[in-house]
Amino acid sequence: MRTPATLIALALAVVSLAACGTAVRGTAVRSPAVLADDLSRSTKSVVEPDFVNGTDGGAVDRLAATSITDIQAFWTQHFPAVFGGQWEDLRGGFYSVDTADAEAEPPPCTESAATISGNAYYCSNGDVIVWDRAALLPVLTERFGGGSVVLVLAHEMGHAVQQRTGLGRGGDRDNAALYPGIVIEAMADCYAGAFVRWVVDGNAEHLRIEADELDSLMRALITFRDPLGTSHREASAHGDAFDRVSAFQDGYDSGLKLCADINASNRAFTQRAFTSAEDEARGGNLPLPDLLPAISGDLGAYFTRELSQSGHEWSPPRIEPVTTDPNCTGGEQGAVAFCPQQNAVQVREEGTLGDIHTNIGDFGSGTVLASRFALGALNAAGRPTTGEPAQRGTLCLAGAYTGSLLNPQGDFTVSPGDLDEAVQVLLGYDYPARDVDGGSIKSGFDRVSAFRGGVVGGAKACDLG
Repeated sequence: MRTPATLIALALAVVSLAACGTAVRGTAVRSPAVLADDLSRSTKSVVEPDFVNGTDGGAVDRLAATSITDIQAFWTQHFPAVFGGQWEDLRGGFYSVDTADAEAEPPPCTESAATISGNAYYCSNGDVIVWDRAALLPVLTERFGGGSVVLVLAHEMGHAVQQRTGLGRGGDRDNAALYPGIVIEAMADCYAGAFVRWVVDGNAEHLRIEADELDSLMRALITFRDPLGTSHREASAHGDAFDRVSAFQDGYDSGLKLCADINASNRAFTQRAFTSAEDEARGGNLPLPDLLPAISGDLGAYFTRELSQSGHEWSPPRIEPVTTDPNCTGGEQGAVAFCPQQNAVQVREEGTLGDIHTNIGDFGSGTVLASRFALGALNAAGRPTTGEPAQRGTLCLAGAYTGSLLNPQGDFTVSPGDLDEAVQVLLGYDYPARDVDGGSIKSGFDRVSAFRGGVVGGAKACDLG
């Protein structure tokens, strides 16, 4: 968190080599049993990788080949309706590279195999997709499951779609102002989301992804978010965690036509660079004892304004420190709880909240706190404080507050990385969605979706009444 700053405008960039995001770090998983087991979970039937250049024929490339086959079938089916022409398979084909082999031949568009270590890319000059089978796909499979491999390859195929269409449905290839790098990546994330939905709905011939795997896919996606403090002006910008999951969810929920229409004139991004050396030195984070009074004061002012505009009055709840997890409502809200009878937000700094603050960042804990003020706002407006409407409304209002910090009215705003922290806490914990009885939304995908609704639509989207 930091003091206010003006959002930085988008700049132009179109690249021919789309290496997608920060390389995944980790040790390759070489256990055939692990890979074969995940291959079985992720597929109905397996396509052999005979058409993949450089393949070793192993489980990693078998999953990649199966994914590519269904992704191309998806575009063969859907490309004509969206773009008015026939889909053309990649003329340069597909390349699997063992980057652990010092003697490996360099794939197209690069000078050495080591260049792509931990990554995958689409190269428009050769019309090829290349992946690292040693230090990317096995690591993804181990951490996030086989669906993450599908996601990465669907994203890269999205860049091939852009090459075939002049980027979007308008075919504005020469209008670079509409398609800076971050827009190109958002569109590819969106295409990947639309494909994953097609698989989840049971339409793929070979692949299998269950809805309860979506949280793992989104965790994989945010692994490729840009380094902290990257400006969205940069040509290589891919977006922060919020930008990336937003594009993926838009494709999943709304389909290809929305994806094809994305450009800089109709899409906002939350990624930003640091604007002060002080904020950069502390990584955009405030210590928890400093955060609590600052954000609670700002939350009180925000919800006072919103409730007043809706014709409701309230007194912002006071912060009440406690030494054990609060149980003021009889429901387990977690380390932070809204207590209607006392009009208080009880906070236990140690334990879970402190762990979130340390391991995720200050807006991870800030999101939990914002959700409790949001629950208080629902209570003041006479809205339900239990059940799914309360759970979704709480997340939506916490998102609306977060969205207000992108253009702050007070002395409080977000730092680079804060929206990443919000996404991480929403994927990892259900505390921000808990109602006064402790009921919650179990799916991280759904929690992020409800929160995003508030960020994008403001409090009016949250049925405050």
